[in-house]
Amino acid sequence: MTGGHAPVLLAEAIEALAITPDGRYIDATFGRGGHSEAILARLSPRGRLLVIDRDESAIAAALKGIGADARVTAVKGRFSMMENIRANAGWSDPVDGVLFDLGVSSPQLDEPERGFSFRAQGPLDMRMERDRGEPASVWLERATETEIAQVLRDLGEERFAKRIARAIVRARCETPITTTRALADLIARTVPHTEPGQHPATRSFQAIRIHINDELGEIADALPIALRLLRPGGRLVVISFHSLEDRCVKRFFQEEARGDPHPPRLPVLAHVVHPRLRLVGRAQRPTAAEVARNPRARSAILRVAERLGEGP
Repeated sequence: MTGGHAPVLLAEAIEALAITPDGRYIDATFGRGGHSEAILARLSPRGRLLVIDRDESAIAAALKGIGADARVTAVKGRFSMMENIRANAGWSDPVDGVLFDLGVSSPQLDEPERGFSFRAQGPLDMRMERDRGEPASVWLERATETEIAQVLRDLGEERFAKRIARAIVRARCETPITTTRALADLIARTVPHTEPGQHPATRSFQAIRIHINDELGEIADALPIALRLLRPGGRLVVISFHSLEDRCVKRFFQEEARGDPHPPRLPVLAHVVHPRLRLVGRAQRPTAAEVARNPRARSAILRVAERLGEGP
């Protein structure tokens, strides 16, 4: 099923879900199904798994692979649509666990026609959903220099954001930037130096992709939905690959573990502040052995929280 794609932090994520054989679980980012396969291996015939992905290629892979399993429902959609997808699937009871594996998947990076990678020539697309939104090339053609610089700075933490944005605007006046190689070469000529072992276009490609797909907005919308869908004791497990993604997850977990806001240093009992999550363990990173097997795992961080009851 996974087609050679190695799911990141697989054993850690499955352990974190604390799977019960008859439970109901949501894999909100199917990818190529490595995590889903491992969940199914622990479910009984009465267990159920809802898999979601916004990429039609991922859902096609799901339907071809595990889609024949009666325990599985596979749906194309954003994970911010999870509540409606769950309802349309006929699930009315709370779920026992939700898993997010954020960011771009290895198959997406490895397909040049998707335009995610600067390492291969392809159309400058970057859309996770090719049937909606605008390709990166269209956005780069219409965005102002200020807008481009802001995206590169805020979403890519690119310190040469202004210089790259200026070069893009100048270049597009002569020839539209429509391919991955054209953009990568332009950035390489523009950036004076970069981190050892990192291509000069790494941060810019990452930033543009996050912007085109509104990835941070999706995370911000989806985490509260996942919390609402969980039963007390259910687990929320998130794997992120970018510092901004992890910051969103960490902040959400901490805020929900603290509960309703009150003035600092005011003595308030737990049942008054209504914490909704309990943090489970510390953030986990891949082992050196996993990174050696799969270098794309090197930036991954896994966080786990458990849904608390409503209290008295």
